[in-house]
Amino acid sequence: MSKLSFAAIVVAVAFSGVASAQSSDPRGACKADYDKFCAGIAPGGGKIIACLEAKRGQLSATCKAALDSRKK
Repeated sequence: MSKLSFAAIVVAVAFSGVASAQSSDPRGACKADYDKFCAGIAPGGGKIIACLEAKRGQLSATCKAALDSRKK
């Protein structure tokens, strides 16, 4: 299998799960909220999640749901 074929398969598989991943994965579901409210926060030690939780009232419904799913 050529490198190009392999790359095409990887991209196709990655995009097939994007919609479902964004609803439960805070990294995808909260990207816009992170960019808006927590862009200056460096990753590590739960600082980004703490920032998002502090801004919870301003977050999108999708991001709130993703954060809630992490707690389960």
